[in-house]
Amino acid sequence: MAQAESKPNTIYSVLLLGNPNVGKTTLFNRLCGLRSATANFPGSTVEARRGISSSAGTKRVFTDLPGIYSLNAKDELSGVCRQALDGVNCDSPDAVVVVTDATNLQRNLTIVNEILHRDVPCVLALSMVDIAQKSGLTIDTEKFGEKLGCYVVAVHPRTGLGIDVLHEALNKPKRDAKPLPPIGENKVVNTWANELIASSVGGELATGTFTDRVDKAFTHPILGLLVFATVMMGLFWTIFTLAAFPMDMVDVIFGHVGTFIGGLLPEGDLHDMVVDGVISGVAGTVVFLPQICLLFFLISLLEDTGYLARAAFVMDRLLRKFGLPGQSFVPFLSAHACAIPAIMAARIVPDRRDRIATILVAPFFSCSARLPVYVLLVGVLFIDSPFLAGLAFFGCYILGAVAALFTALIVRKTVIPGTSRPMMLELPTYKMPSIRTALLTTIDRAWVFLKNAGTVILAIVVILWWLSAYPKVALPDSAISLREAASITMQPEDAEKLLTEADSIEYTAQLSGSFAGQLGKFFEPAFAPLGYDWKLTVGVLTSFAAREVFVSTLAVLTAGDDDLENVGVIQKIEYAKRDNGERIFNLPTAASLLVFFVLAMQCLPTIAVTKRETGSWNWALLQLGYMTVLAWIASFITFTIVSGTL
Repeated sequence: MAQAESKPNTIYSVLLLGNPNVGKTTLFNRLCGLRSATANFPGSTVEARRGISSSAGTKRVFTDLPGIYSLNAKDELSGVCRQALDGVNCDSPDAVVVVTDATNLQRNLTIVNEILHRDVPCVLALSMVDIAQKSGLTIDTEKFGEKLGCYVVAVHPRTGLGIDVLHEALNKPKRDAKPLPPIGENKVVNTWANELIASSVGGELATGTFTDRVDKAFTHPILGLLVFATVMMGLFWTIFTLAAFPMDMVDVIFGHVGTFIGGLLPEGDLHDMVVDGVISGVAGTVVFLPQICLLFFLISLLEDTGYLARAAFVMDRLLRKFGLPGQSFVPFLSAHACAIPAIMAARIVPDRRDRIATILVAPFFSCSARLPVYVLLVGVLFIDSPFLAGLAFFGCYILGAVAALFTALIVRKTVIPGTSRPMMLELPTYKMPSIRTALLTTIDRAWVFLKNAGTVILAIVVILWWLSAYPKVALPDSAISLREAASITMQPEDAEKLLTEADSIEYTAQLSGSFAGQLGKFFEPAFAPLGYDWKLTVGVLTSFAAREVFVSTLAVLTAGDDDLENVGVIQKIEYAKRDNGERIFNLPTAASLLVFFVLAMQCLPTIAVTKRETGSWNWALLQLGYMTVLAWIASFITFTIVSGTL
């Protein structure tokens, strides 16, 4: 019998393993909460969360490994789990907690058998016991543990029930030598699982339940798609409606911060760099944090209910019609956060041709970095209608998905010919979502977003401010004349108007003659057919470093416009003017730019990851060139059509 007893002043390493959708991450959040961090597992691109949990003076580091169905599968996720168990590139585990769905024991016992074959102390954590009981099952955990040769603990991660018992079991985790079926012998494993269940589980799962009836609608080929579309439209409408107030608050806070710090600094380049560069630029991104947080929160709730697995089932049938494998839905789903982990997640696609096709089209699915641009432009198009704004927002995601599917169809008919295979998917039970898990996920993703705003975006806006501030341009004669007129007028109101007009002329002249202005004017002819002036051109060019920088760029380029004082950063951008006095964002331009950002590849790190994952710059350059050309053509068509209808 292998048994380990906790010793004082020692930090123990514990792995959390199990099938997907068994409540493993919810248990991890209950154990570790905010005392956790997300990072790539050593030597891989797979994310793993680690956190510290203390109980009765004993500290444990829990590692939440990715959900898998088998340790022996030939994919990166299973490989990472095997390495963790073997102590490769990490500390050898002192114990393993195998999280198991009490409503689906037979399927879960496959991986339990594989782990029990290893000489490592373990504890079996039965989740969803309450759901199993409501469905007619009773489980004798002591008898179950005797048969398996390890402790079996019933836990309820959402409420915390059973957590103390789990810690007690981990104080003396064990692995008794019990007869086990050979790994890979499915028929023998199933016979073994049936005997275990028969000896320890009473009752039968009810059939014809409410879940079964709901699934007939949620997984229907047509009705399922309509349900999915309705759910996503409702999600985006909620984002637009609920996030408006906190966004205004963030805008006001940054406005006060800029005014306060500006009052402390003397007039000059340092003042302008801090107020017009750093504060305005960072505000142009952080102001959208409420919507990003709300998006991650709602997506986490949907995933926790079990609905997104149904959406995957529906999308699998759709994807195969366009030459993509069912496994592609997983990377596409993660692409709503960022294209980079989505491309990395394509490693779960077994066939190389299918995997490359998935990588090539993954950036079409709208990531969170596009969210600030969508919010800005949709706000211009539908300023007084949250419903239409939410519909347009949903339309952006649909346009990206449609472009991805038809691009995949073209790719599978030309450069990567072939057909895809169907995906095997197990539907989890429906359950109430965990608010705690959703909040922790949101905090985790929000922190990543803020770190990006405080590093990459901060560096870019400082560089951009310098490009817009230098070289210094001589004062225009018209501005000099206005200042002279203001100095001799007897009316304070007239003097103020003259000085404001002079400031505006000087600001426009400086910006136009700066390095940023010269760069924008050089490339402006390429974007003029889309309705973009040189300022928008600069914004588009800088966004190829990172999409969300677009709003920060415009925030910097419009920060010194004295015609727009005492307004928030979003309003200042929305009402900014071209050199000819017209608004930068008229309706045709806003619609054209929205389409461009949906379709264009504007993320240099994504291109680098594509090269790494495909092993060739050819695929990365094909991806960049195709998406850029498609975005330009679609934006030109959009600008032409909208201009003709006004």
